[in-house]
Formats: sequence, structure tokens, C-alpha cells
Amino acid sequence: MTLGRQEKVRWLQRVPLFDGCSGEVIERLADLTAEAPFADGEPIVRQGQVGNGLYIVLTGGVRVVGGTTELGRLGPGESFGELSVIDQQPRTATVLADGPTTCLALASWDLLGLIERDHHLALNLLRSLAARLRRADQQLRD
Repeated sequence: MTLGRQEKVRWLQRVPLFDGCSGEVIERLADLTAEAPFADGEPIVRQGQVGNGLYIVLTGGVRVVGGTTELGRLGPGESFGELSVIDQQPRTATVLADGPTTCLALASWDLLGLIERDHHLALNLLRSLAARLRRADQQLRD
């Protein structure tokens, strides 16, 4: 799968993380992202490593694992890796391809530059992180 610029723009417009972002920011995101294919079971990010990017699932899916516990699964249009991009700390989980999977990858320095320019992106990122915190809190309570 090789997406052109306009196909990437259409994909990114459907990602909740980018809701409300200007067309200019979406186009810039499309220019900055690269497709990254992964084989079934292949680690995309590893727990404990410093994160250098954000990923958006295009096709397939991923399993999010903390230690030996499965924390969740993500599918097309969902993103991961935001936390490490923001705080430049080690990844809190390992993310594995669940079947053949293709992601759009965005380097942390590019994402941080866009966050500085677009308040919608910053707000959406905060909402995404808050939702993940709430889910983790609920899992601890269950």
C-alpha cells in the first residue's frame, strides 16, 4: 500500500486526534508522515524505549501490552505513541502488530512543531491522553 498525498489527507481527516485541525495542518501532516508496514507479531514500539514518534493504524491492528498483560487493541484510524512524544520519556507499553499492519508514522519533532502552531491539535492530544487515563483508571477499578 502506497498512499499519495491526497489519500493521506483523507485518512488523517478521519482520525479523531486531528478533528478541528485546519486543512493546512492536515496537509502538513500528510507531507510529514511515512507509511510503515509491520508483520504479524512484530513490535512497533517497545516498553522502556524513548519514543520518537506517533503512529496511526491504517490497516490491520495492534495489541498494546504492558509487561505480560494485554492492555488493549487498536484498529484503523486509532493512534498511539502520543505520551512519549510529549514528555520524551520511555514508552509505557509495547505495541505489537496483530496480523499484517500498516501505520502512518510521524516523527516526534514534527508533531511537536505542529502542536505549537495548532491549538486544535494540542487540545485533541490532551483529550486523547485524558481518555486513556480514564480507561486505565477504570481497568484498575475493575
